[in-house]
Amino acid sequence: MCGIAGIVRADGALPDEVALAAMASALRHRGPDGAGGLRRGGTGMVHTRLSIIDLETGQQPIGGKAAAVIANGEIYNFIEIREELSGAKFKTKSDCEPALYLYARNGAGYARGLRGMYSIAIADSRNDRVVLSRDPFGIKPLYYAETSAGFVFASEPQAMFKAGLVKPVLNPAKRDELLQLQFTTGRDTIYNGVRRVLPGETIVLSKGAIHYRLRQAALSTDAPIPWSEAEALQRLHQAFVDSVDVHQRSDVPYGMFLSGGVDSSAVLACMARLNERPVQAFTAGCTDGGVADERSHAEFVARAAGADFHPVEFGEADFWSLLPEIVGAFDDPVADYAILPTYKLGAAAKEHGLKVILSGEGGDEMFAGYGRYRRIMRPRLFGGREMRERGIFDGLGILRDEMPGWRSGIEVSEKRESYPTRTRLQTAQAVDCADWLPNDLLLKLDRCLMAHGVEGRTPFLDPEVAGVALHLPDKLKVRNGMGKWLLRRWLDDHLPSARSFEKKRGFTVPVGYWIGQKGSALGELVAAQASIEEIARPDTVKKLFRSLEGNAKRGAGQAAWNLLYYALWHRHHIGGRAPAGDVITCLDDGTL
Repeated sequence: MCGIAGIVRADGALPDEVALAAMASALRHRGPDGAGGLRRGGTGMVHTRLSIIDLETGQQPIGGKAAAVIANGEIYNFIEIREELSGAKFKTKSDCEPALYLYARNGAGYARGLRGMYSIAIADSRNDRVVLSRDPFGIKPLYYAETSAGFVFASEPQAMFKAGLVKPVLNPAKRDELLQLQFTTGRDTIYNGVRRVLPGETIVLSKGAIHYRLRQAALSTDAPIPWSEAEALQRLHQAFVDSVDVHQRSDVPYGMFLSGGVDSSAVLACMARLNERPVQAFTAGCTDGGVADERSHAEFVARAAGADFHPVEFGEADFWSLLPEIVGAFDDPVADYAILPTYKLGAAAKEHGLKVILSGEGGDEMFAGYGRYRRIMRPRLFGGREMRERGIFDGLGILRDEMPGWRSGIEVSEKRESYPTRTRLQTAQAVDCADWLPNDLLLKLDRCLMAHGVEGRTPFLDPEVAGVALHLPDKLKVRNGMGKWLLRRWLDDHLPSARSFEKKRGFTVPVGYWIGQKGSALGELVAAQASIEEIARPDTVKKLFRSLEGNAKRGAGQAAWNLLYYALWHRHHIGGRAPAGDVITCLDDGTL
């Protein structure tokens, strides 16, 4: 895993070397093991390297005068591509070099031959163009801006800001999305003028401007296939074991995050089957706040699989001390409280000498695990409803206006993903894969792990696994009011100790309870922030935080958390104030 950035000028002049160096410096945490770059014609590219595969000769850029590549990610089928291109004279053993040869053969459509997670930049001097590509699920991020200095791209927006190429100016429409959804949707980010390369997209640049775009879909639009249960299990087994196997390709030590739930337990079952040494399994939990702590069950599952178990505590003290630092890692904001334990898990993996972590992210989306999927399958008369009908602040009377456009991005995805061949369940899964997955869950994993120089891998988000999962009949996904039914069946066969058919409370983080411990004082500080006063009435904000000291109404804790997160995020990423000290210190530093 790495960081990439670049500048492409329309006038053909060499890009500014100081600006390129500043972007590389800003991305050093993503690639602490080395750096490289090139300046050729109107193109400048930089790369910071986290060495995972080909530790000796895998430095980037890779290539020659005709074309060169830099990449952030892993190409899992690089061995198979090398065999397919048997006549090619490879210069390295890197998993990224085959992409350059596929590009030479297939042009801008080269990424269709890649199986992996990636954001890639190819400087094609022969055709005087630059090609940017992102993997179909959007596992790896890539951002761009069209500026007076040229077309600028980077793995993280903050690299553009620190190089002085773009100013972090707030996009109010995306702020509204963040507050109501916890994440933002689509191409536009929360910063004016900073955009995302979309999942599966390839952008071809000519003379410093976008010439054309291609898009590779992650999911099929075909109707479910009427497989029998036995055939579906066999197809799932073959695809999933193969995916975990290739996701373990690494020249450095790796481990996994284990929640004790179905998804991560399934990953562990495969890893235990494929590895001779015990799997290193890390589990986070909380002992206060009255929430479920799944560490005991996770330890039971880990021991049954022969894994080495590493419990990680995230407590109230961590909340107050680490939150500003964690928010500082999210230039593209995600107000999902799961960032808290994930960040500390990333630190624990690094402390144990691991550079690669496998995760169960994507299992719910692929196999229909969320309750919202079951609700969308029911008629309204029996409790059915559309996904994300209500925003977090709807009906609470806290905001100055109702933010009427907060759902427009979701509506775009719903319209785009509604094919007559798909069932309602398939459409709901596709909508989540379009925005929720890349812009919340995967962004969370990327920033929390890369902050510690650790790579996160997601074997559920693999084309072979997706090809089975999305084609399953609805009855093999949801049965007897329970989601992920076929995956549960598979896990019950391969790791019975996981008790896959038991209903579990699941891991949560008691942010509302912790905020309530300092509710009145914290509410005063949050309400006084200019970023909060702009969108909410100070008296209602203070009342909201005070309510958490007692029996707050449902939703109050989530709303207070979102306001606290946004206040801290805005101070750092828009206001430019470093996240020094704990939560109270950051909010009460005398610069309101």
